[in-house]
Amino acid sequence: MGKESHQINHRSQIDQTCEMEDQTAAFTDYGLTSDILESLQILGYMEPTRIQQSVIPAVLSGRDVVGRSQTGSGKTAAFGIPLCQLADWSENKPQAIVLEPTRELTVQVKEELYHIGRKKRLKIPDVFGGFPIDKQIQTLKQKSHIVVGTPGRVMDHVRRGSLDLSKIKRVVIDEADLMLDMGFLEEVREILSHIPRERVLLLFSATLGEELHRLIQEYLREPIVIEIDESQEARADIRQELYHTSNEEKYELFLKLLEREDPDSCMIFCGTREMVNVLCRKLRRDGVKCGMIHGEIDQQDRIRTVEGFREGRFPYLIATDVVARGIDFQDLSLVFNYDFPTGRETYVHRIGRTGRNGKSGTAISLFTEEDQHMKEMIERYVGYELPVMTPEENREDTGKYWNTWERNEAFWKRQTDRPVLKERKGAGFQRTITRLSIGGGKKSKMRAVDIVGSICSIPDMTPEDIGAIDVRDSLTYVEILNGKGKKVLDALQGKTIKGKLRKVRETRNI
Repeated sequence: MGKESHQINHRSQIDQTCEMEDQTAAFTDYGLTSDILESLQILGYMEPTRIQQSVIPAVLSGRDVVGRSQTGSGKTAAFGIPLCQLADWSENKPQAIVLEPTRELTVQVKEELYHIGRKKRLKIPDVFGGFPIDKQIQTLKQKSHIVVGTPGRVMDHVRRGSLDLSKIKRVVIDEADLMLDMGFLEEVREILSHIPRERVLLLFSATLGEELHRLIQEYLREPIVIEIDESQEARADIRQELYHTSNEEKYELFLKLLEREDPDSCMIFCGTREMVNVLCRKLRRDGVKCGMIHGEIDQQDRIRTVEGFREGRFPYLIATDVVARGIDFQDLSLVFNYDFPTGRETYVHRIGRTGRNGKSGTAISLFTEEDQHMKEMIERYVGYELPVMTPEENREDTGKYWNTWERNEAFWKRQTDRPVLKERKGAGFQRTITRLSIGGGKKSKMRAVDIVGSICSIPDMTPEDIGAIDVRDSLTYVEILNGKGKKVLDALQGKTIKGKLRKVRETRNI
């Protein structure tokens, strides 16, 4: 494991904490309520990660936090668990806000917090651009506990009066360096100006540059600082291979290496949006299943692509760094740098997406003469020489010889096979929680209290068996807890709600 440091240079108001030692920890050590612990168990969170061991008790004790960690370290749960633990269900106005630089991250973080707080019946709306604001306004008019959003859309709602920040007690600025790179600093400052001064502020970033130091010193009060030396962790459980090529031969070599590896799941990084488009077209032309995401693709299409990749509908996702930043994918067996990274940290962040949670992974990078200088910079940064190989080289670790390029029939068969879809995160909740849709909403003056009254009139049903209720214009969604979903579904077929029989169906969970 890499060495953890708790120091930031060029600061005067930031506490230094002692170096954290390796120790066995459990989520039961933090005084979490049974509903949160039950959700964590359903999600498969067996024991806290290193960053969670530091962040969770710090937030629960009311301390500001600065954290630097890579994607996949468990950072979202590190702040999500205490946010959900501390949320007061009876309060109608949001008590915490999480700021994310991209729409994809907003959706991902909202879903994670939704699952952590699901047994507690927490309402966690997300707000971002590229989505009808009127629907978001309707959602924000209902009880909300934690809001996740991009700075631009959050400020839009604040100016419209549809988002009240007067009860906010905790603020998370996530992926702060990317937030600054995308020009959101002034909007972040404006949001903070609308939040009560007595609040806990949590800032997470992959890097901590001078501008972030100034932001930290201006807004955070004696924060606990947690840094992970990622450059030392870059070698752990990851087989790295570099191949020298020319631009003319690049695609042919790439396809042969991809065929050789035949990964179950692979992220492919390109340096520009144009290259993402070109590579995706070439692979699809050659019969390879893949998807792509970059900043010029329609928002809804990007979200569908990310979910499709997570579900295993296609095995290869081509992306740019900015859009893919922070999006967490489980069990990536291969990361492929089609275009060589243009920054030292970028290389570490890219390859760090594989070889996680005790599993091994592979990172393959192509580089040309123009990339030689960056390769040397990365080597100085990580502290070791990157292994340059030739395609024909003997791979002793697998016992295979690649001195001839024989067609890998298994790879090409995979491209025509029907995919076996992966289980969605949080699918375990379906055993005890059922989500129902009920015909009727705001337009028919439906209220949450009408739903609660009708369900509680069913024998053996109590308010504790009713989860989140989401009243929309023409439909209402309600979650039934404790394995009583079928009972309620059957009973409501012949029971009136607000004087009328309503169409009630079971619907897909988030």
